[in-house]
Amino acid sequence: MTGSATVPRTAEELRAAILERYDTFSKRLQQIARFVLDHPDDLALETLAVVAERSGVQPSAIVRFAKALGYSGAMPMQRLLRDGLLANHTALGYGERVRQFNAALDHQAGGGDGGDLLAEFVERDTLALENLGQTMTKADLMRAVKLIDQAQTLYIMGFRRAFPVASYLAYSFQQVGKRTIFVDGVGGLTSQQMGAVGESDLLIAVSYHPYAEETVHAVEAAAGAGAKVLTITDSLVSPMAKMAVHVLQVRESEVRGFRSLAASLCLAQTLVISLAFERERASARGVSRPRRRKA
Repeated sequence: MTGSATVPRTAEELRAAILERYDTFSKRLQQIARFVLDHPDDLALETLAVVAERSGVQPSAIVRFAKALGYSGAMPMQRLLRDGLLANHTALGYGERVRQFNAALDHQAGGGDGGDLLAEFVERDTLALENLGQTMTKADLMRAVKLIDQAQTLYIMGFRRAFPVASYLAYSFQQVGKRTIFVDGVGGLTSQQMGAVGESDLLIAVSYHPYAEETVHAVEAAAGAGAKVLTITDSLVSPMAKMAVHVLQVRESEVRGFRSLAASLCLAQTLVISLAFERERASARGVSRPRRRKA
């Protein structure tokens, strides 16, 4: 990418340019691209040396990445993101607040008793929930709710750590009257449970790094069958995200190596209740709901 007309001028343009060109980057540049997408506040607020250390690359690789996007070096790209943070009145990024919290934990002796651990998890989950509220836009939520509402049948899946989020979504959407199939993969029957997915359906896939192969394969199968995919994941360039029509990105907390699901479950609950409210409003307006297919 060369020429001033093609250089991203806003944080949103930068994100769009990275997503558009991600598959064309080398593995090293993809590593940097993912870091920029997942930790934009780090790139905005830290020195190039610190960013290089945290992303696991050499500073020269970050400069090369910036030049590939049309910048003269890393500094203009960092300035763009920093200006975006200031415009949004964000004095301290989520990543930096998490590091300050971790630094405080490192100065504590021992592993902590139950009360200490509870306080640690509450504090970190609070940070994650605040970040979710700041980064998840109303437009993102409304688009997701619209996809869910318009789907003939919901297929919901999430394995390993994502299983509680997926099971909550499946149970709750059924409770509000939405036709739902929970793809739990019991007995190795994932493909059979996904067998009837079609163009009028929506697969909600929940997965976090390292991404469950079963989920990735199911997303590929659903997309191949013409179904839409909505994914809840931790990166805009996760394997599911690239095949989804819409992505809801969640950054979860982590305490002493144990990752939480507080933000994901909060998001899941928001989707369910938003759908219930939308269906109530539609009913009050006399709008008919999509008809179910005959078995």
